[in-house]
Amino acid sequence: MHDLAPICALGGADPRVDTVAGVTLTENPGLALASVSARKGHEDACRAHLGTLLDGTAPEPGKTVLHDPEASFWIGPDQWMVGAPIATHEDLAARLKARFGDTASITDQTDGWVCFDLRGRGVEAVMQLCANFDIERMQTGDAQRTVIHYMGVYVLRRDPADWLRILGPRSSAESLHHALVTAMKAAL
Repeated sequence: MHDLAPICALGGADPRVDTVAGVTLTENPGLALASVSARKGHEDACRAHLGTLLDGTAPEPGKTVLHDPEASFWIGPDQWMVGAPIATHEDLAARLKARFGDTASITDQTDGWVCFDLRGRGVEAVMQLCANFDIERMQTGDAQRTVIHYMGVYVLRRDPADWLRILGPRSSAESLHHALVTAMKAAL
């Protein structure tokens, strides 16, 4: 019998935490993710299902809906990423498939992405060094697709305003972590 133990995206048994001048970068392995893509002819029904799940409406371009426990952000026309705590939603994709039925194609994305939470006064200075978008204009609930050190990422402005969630490809977790810590050390 195998005795396997889960590891974080950066290879440790515990999430990595780095702090520079009061700004903390935390590897967050506790997020379940699933993509939702409306099927042709079912766009309105899919959007309605997502709105019901989030107690409101589906996120528009450049936006995220920060609903507890589920949250979602727009990733393309009639496409969204849904996230929830993995401790209570390990089967997030299966739950969404049951809820959306034939209106959407649902794909488990949990192991495809690494999640970093960047928190503290100064997150804007860090992002100015490593991403090409206007971080100062981002409000709570905004989502931005951008590039950090040649890696496509999503940056979500959480609440409070000094909290950014950064999702990048898990296969590039170490490179993304290095880019963020380097920017923290240079900016702060």
